[in-house]
Amino acid sequence: MAEKKHEHHGKSSRGFLDSERIQRDIGIKEGDRFLDLGSGEGYFSIAASQSVGKDGIVYAFDVDEESILRLQKEIAQKKLSNINASVVDISKKLPLKDESISLAFMSNVLHGLVANGDADGALMEIARVTEHNGRLAIVEFKKQESPHGPPLSIRLSPEDVEVLSAKYGFSKESIQDAGPYHYAIVLSKK
Repeated sequence: MAEKKHEHHGKSSRGFLDSERIQRDIGIKEGDRFLDLGSGEGYFSIAASQSVGKDGIVYAFDVDEESILRLQKEIAQKKLSNINASVVDISKKLPLKDESISLAFMSNVLHGLVANGDADGALMEIARVTEHNGRLAIVEFKKQESPHGPPLSIRLSPEDVEVLSAKYGFSKESIQDAGPYHYAIVLSKK
């Protein structure tokens, strides 16, 4: 019998997370080359496109074709020229050049990659595309019971994230509370 994989239930972060607060906490800035891994319908990607400005770019990658199509439609409606939304399995080779990203970002994604055994492939690729002194920001559900989110058994603590990402050259810069159910950890690549 095939092992059951953790499946994301397609719910948006929109109702739980304040994109402006998280962008401030992770230090997104004008000119950044921002990679939204597991972007879904692009809640953070759209917000990031404003923050990176005309000199920056946002790459929004998600394996769910429907979500990317909705995001592409919103990009066209808003006439945004600095977002590239693509259907990409983030646990495989990313269609980006080495060290081409200044800030990689994942929201409510890493626990699923870990649960499915795909975290190492994803983190190896994130390390490859993130520039030296670039950053990786991860938003995850706190490792505590709550009415929302994945089962407690697959949630990751900030320490879990730190240990996992250290194998790929990332070290903790900061950890912030990101609302009642989430935290944000920012790591830098040395």
